[in-house]
Formats: sequence, structure tokens, C-alpha cells
Amino acid sequence: MPFLNDTSHLFVIDLSYKVKLEQIEPHLESHQSFLDQHYAAGHFLASGAKVPRDGGVILATASSKAAVQNFIEQDPFHIHQLADYTITEFVPSKAADCLK
Repeated sequence: MPFLNDTSHLFVIDLSYKVKLEQIEPHLESHQSFLDQHYAAGHFLASGAKVPRDGGVILATASSKAAVQNFIEQDPFHIHQLADYTITEFVPSKAADCLK
């Protein structure tokens, strides 16, 4: 797949807020900056809020799960203990033509 090289793996990062949305809002701008930094570096492929808005999802590419954990540790939501994170690695066996 063109967005993966031989040493990259795909990961789904699932964020679940531990606090009320009102406590998330003040950190959204710095969280967006964190996302922008990792998009620019080629680590993140897609991201967004869950529906209902009780967390978010990030589709990431990295060399290892440990690398993804290092990314997460930079997230203001992690730094301020606002969210729990679940990292799931997966190997795509099929993909849409636009991803091939």
C-alpha cells in the first residue's frame, strides 16, 4: 500500500475521555497542534471525534506499537490525564483501490 513502507505498520488509536467534555475543551487547541505535528511527520493518516463525542480515533502508521505509545505520551490529553488510550495494530488484507 502506498502509505505504508516495508517497516511501517497500521494502528488504530482509540481515545476514551475520562472527564466531562467541558474539561476537554480547554485542551482542544493544543491537541490539534499535536495532531498537526504528527500529520506533518507522516505518522497520522486520519483522525476525528467519536459519535457520541466521548473520545476520538486516530489511524496511525509507525514502525512499532512502542513508537505509537511514544506519540501518545506527547498528546495534551494524555499529559493532563483526560483520556485513556487503546492501541490496536492491524495488518490490512484488503483495501479500497484508492489506497493501493
